[in-house]
Amino acid sequence: MYSKEQVRLVGLDGAARLAVAPLLLLSFIAPVQAQTSASTLPAITVTGSGAQAGLTAPVSTGSGLDLTPMQTPASLEVISRDQLEERGDHSVVDAITRAGGISAMGHPGNGGSSLSARGFTDTTSVMRLYDGMRQYGGVGLTFPFDTWPIERIEVLRGPASVIYGDGAIGAVVNVIPKKPTRGPIENELEATLGTDDTARLGLGSGGALSERWSYRVDLSGMRSDGWVDHGESRDASFSGALQWDVTDDLSLRLSHAYGYQKPMKYFGTPLLDGVPQEGLREKNYNVSDSEIRYRDQWTDLHALWTPNDATTVRARLYHIDSERDYRNAERYIYNKASGLVDRSDNTEIHHDQKQSGLTADAAFDGSLFGLDNKVSLGFDVSASSFRHSNNTYAGSSPSVDPYHPEPGYFHSDEPTIPRYRNKASQYALFIEDRLALTSAWSVLAGLRYDHTKLKRQDLVADSAAFERSYAEFGWRVGTVYDLTPDLAVYAQYSVAADPVGGMLLLSPANSEFEMSQGKQLEVGLKQTFWEGSGEWTLAAYQIKKTNMLSRDPVDPALRVQVGEQSSRGIEATIAVSPARGWRIEANASILRARFDDFQEAAGGVAVSREGNVPPNVAQRLANVWVSWNFQPGWTAMAGLRYVGKRFADNANSLELPSYTTTDLALRWDVGKDTTITARGYNVFDKAYFTTAYHTPTQWLYGPGRRLELTLNHRF
Repeated sequence: MYSKEQVRLVGLDGAARLAVAPLLLLSFIAPVQAQTSASTLPAITVTGSGAQAGLTAPVSTGSGLDLTPMQTPASLEVISRDQLEERGDHSVVDAITRAGGISAMGHPGNGGSSLSARGFTDTTSVMRLYDGMRQYGGVGLTFPFDTWPIERIEVLRGPASVIYGDGAIGAVVNVIPKKPTRGPIENELEATLGTDDTARLGLGSGGALSERWSYRVDLSGMRSDGWVDHGESRDASFSGALQWDVTDDLSLRLSHAYGYQKPMKYFGTPLLDGVPQEGLREKNYNVSDSEIRYRDQWTDLHALWTPNDATTVRARLYHIDSERDYRNAERYIYNKASGLVDRSDNTEIHHDQKQSGLTADAAFDGSLFGLDNKVSLGFDVSASSFRHSNNTYAGSSPSVDPYHPEPGYFHSDEPTIPRYRNKASQYALFIEDRLALTSAWSVLAGLRYDHTKLKRQDLVADSAAFERSYAEFGWRVGTVYDLTPDLAVYAQYSVAADPVGGMLLLSPANSEFEMSQGKQLEVGLKQTFWEGSGEWTLAAYQIKKTNMLSRDPVDPALRVQVGEQSSRGIEATIAVSPARGWRIEANASILRARFDDFQEAAGGVAVSREGNVPPNVAQRLANVWVSWNFQPGWTAMAGLRYVGKRFADNANSLELPSYTTTDLALRWDVGKDTTITARGYNVFDKAYFTTAYHTPTQWLYGPGRRLELTLNHRF
């Protein structure tokens, strides 16, 4: 049934092929145990994922029990395909940050993808998934980046280690691609032209090939000259899936996604005497032969078996391959004496990251003590490797005039060679249970055990640098009570773990420390109203993270694991159709994030940062989106995005100002299958900063005003 060539499609070889055995066994056993073997497929009802079904449609993030957000004792938000298209966010990060309580802090060092949530930042505290798959290690995620092949985005705020493992104290974001469907074949084309010589093209096709076979294919590409000098960027992506419905209760789906990016080679703008200058907004201080390139491949074989109405079994074998290349002058500091910008840290880096894994779970509906009960249990195993090549970050380029920089060329006397390889072998066991005490009251509990064996090889000395194991339990318990059929109150307590750094980037010194620990208490309300045309949520939470790395007050050259950080806040969302043709969606969050016990070295002494706000944390966030179908075929739209002030350093001496950007759009429905949309992003050309990088005085500007015209046609 499966040839060696077919197995190789998964991208594995050697011992890893043995992991495919459960999937193959499942495909042989299930048809025998199937209750029916009808030659035709049963009718299927597809539920839309629009905003109106946000709280009442089942989601895959938040638990393994296929619960709706209303049934889940946590803050869970869904951005549907309709919302992605209406808002016009081509970047996955831009789309994610329309959700409540999430802000971006992307820069080239983290692949442009890092997020901040509930007072915690970066890939070691805010996890991103692709279709439920996690790229292990916290190196910096570079895929997916384009929303064209995306069906929806699910955002789970708060600790989620009990579901996905360490590294999710702040939030988990699951980006879910479009899947094969059994309906008639449908095709789609989207073309966009915009300012800065921007051009995008997307093609998509999907549907049934026969009674048992269906497919989905999406391709997209983009080019732009960017909003800064020498700010060119290019990318292309492909995602495809082929599904075989072996029987009425067993399906197999083979998926592959590929992404290629050459993003802007922009590392920010230096402050002059500690002050940002408007005249430097479009300046780029990188060298002319700089390079940033990302190549990502995600392949998985997914099996779904539903032998009866009470049982669901899922298994997934996957392989991830990421290569990232950098060659840039990365550090820019204004020299007051010379009046020039000194450039240093000429850095050449190559990442070669691979991961293979198998995850499976089974969910069962039944009863416990005469009460309705649903339980899910499963396991997850993976093997990851990360080879890091660099030039020791040594080298400099000539200093330049801040207002008229001459790019020059990259120079380093150190060779770029493989320096180290980190390998991680990980396995996890997890279980969840939902018990309905009454028709209105339920209790949800979960437990996960994670074990990781990590080792590092010094490739220069050809010797072992370290080898050690980590073991952690994460758990949660929560309850949901329906005050009315449309109004629920919930509470949850959860315990999670974060590594002290990216696991595949851990140095020998940091490998000696244990995981940081996080605990959260959350309470909230959720309601749908006006017969489903409106919904709102309100959540209050408190999180404390302990065992952080801090400087030893006795010897600032040493680190000790005694640091603490906490946050507490309130988040609210609302989506409502107040009148015919109108739709309003809004969210807001207010939090108080603090270092409770944290010291760092300053001038050779340990300085306390107790009471300070962690860098890149916005304590005020808000989004508003309004659409008005003012006459048949015409819809006007407007969006506001507010990001509060953030600090660029632990000392809170440098403040990134708050900002508000405004987006406007007008859509013309030419026909049932064709639309033309004119869009303006940041229409008032607000100058703002997204994050600081490399030094606290090197800030990255966000994009200025952009105009685009988009044609979308389905056929």
